[in-house]
Amino acid sequence: MDHSPQERFPRCSAVLLMGGVGMRFGSEKPKQFHKLSGKPIYVHTMERFLKIPYFAEIILVIPTEWMDEVELSSLSTALPIRCVAGGSTRQESSYLGLLACDPTTEFVMIHDAVRPFVSQKILLENLLQVQIHNAVDTCIPSTDTLVYSPDGEQIQQIPQRREFQRGQTPQSFSYPLILQAHEWAKKQKIENSTDDCSLVLHLGHPVHIVQGEEKNLKITTELDLFLAEQLLRISPQSVDSCDVLSVSGKIYAITGGTGDIGSAIASFLKKAGAQTILLSKSSLHYPIDLTDPESTKKIFEKIHETHGEIDGLINSIGSFSKKGLLDLSIEEINQIIATNLTSLIYCSQSVRIKKGGHIVNIASSSYAKGRKESLIYSAAKAAVVNFSQGLAEAMPDLFVNVLVPQRTNTKMRRTHFPEEELSSLLDPEEIAEVTLRLLQSRQTGSIIDVRKRY
Repeated sequence: MDHSPQERFPRCSAVLLMGGVGMRFGSEKPKQFHKLSGKPIYVHTMERFLKIPYFAEIILVIPTEWMDEVELSSLSTALPIRCVAGGSTRQESSYLGLLACDPTTEFVMIHDAVRPFVSQKILLENLLQVQIHNAVDTCIPSTDTLVYSPDGEQIQQIPQRREFQRGQTPQSFSYPLILQAHEWAKKQKIENSTDDCSLVLHLGHPVHIVQGEEKNLKITTELDLFLAEQLLRISPQSVDSCDVLSVSGKIYAITGGTGDIGSAIASFLKKAGAQTILLSKSSLHYPIDLTDPESTKKIFEKIHETHGEIDGLINSIGSFSKKGLLDLSIEEINQIIATNLTSLIYCSQSVRIKKGGHIVNIASSSYAKGRKESLIYSAAKAAVVNFSQGLAEAMPDLFVNVLVPQRTNTKMRRTHFPEEELSSLLDPEEIAEVTLRLLQSRQTGSIIDVRKRY
């Protein structure tokens, strides 16, 4: 199918509804402002739309009393983004969002700002089908048996499940059509419709269905937020390419800087004009045992005295032991945890970074599943991912992300797995390239998947 509607979309506006007050969420703060992996939920949703080049503008419809909470400085885009005050109902908020659209708008896509996992496939299919049908709803089949009970106490009917679907968003429309539907509803004193498609159906206009996805969940409760965090964990992200900040003249500390991955990162940064400070036991200028908290504190004090606040910290320190749990000594267990986890914590606590600087922690794809031959290592890397996500929330003035590379061609890997085909392993330079792109972005709170390019 040809997904190339750009030429036919001189004006397509996206309206993101974030007017809910979050009563079912059990919090005074509306759910859309809660953090998901270091960023407000609505920012994750906006980023999905910003990656599609077919929108002319984005309209955010916000509760009046929460207008000042909207923070867009982390987003770099030439796309106009406007914030408008919402109404007392979803229907009114949707109408106010429509009125805020540019008068030349031809099509509009309306989406819940608390559905941050809407896929590119869904967005593109909506854009394609709305040109044909003028009204489109995103739906998925119901996997549960539906029960009809008007009083909520007794079943009156169990309808055929195959005849019913569950409505999601986005919903996409011809702009004149949806505006007409809202104005007709106002004249008819219909004031609390929870769905824009129902207003179009009142006009007698058919609504076409685009297939949604189970993952396109709406974050309504605390359980939904927990599930969303898990989805991010099992579906790592890529580096946003909205903008490219210069690293020239900036200073970055790299722990494990003399190892394979650390050296590759240092090389990439130097080529880009940055200065690097390499921290490791074998470092020429900054030899340090980063598992010792006092030594770590002193080395970063020295760095601050010499350079002042630096621009970023890249934690690539790590160690691996291929032993079963019962074969590990207490000293070995402590060393694995100290090298792979607590050293990162010490460094993140001791380093002084400029506002707008970066912390990049390098974990491992093994964080997602414990392995019997590397039990402690996998557990420590999982902790690094959790630590990084929490750090992104704790340090909102910095950009904090974690990389989860797959099996990598390092001396450590070759020592423990000599039988592996080197061609199947990730190159350290590929990790370095992703790290550089992260340092050039304003991305934060992300788990970045790094896979081998074939």
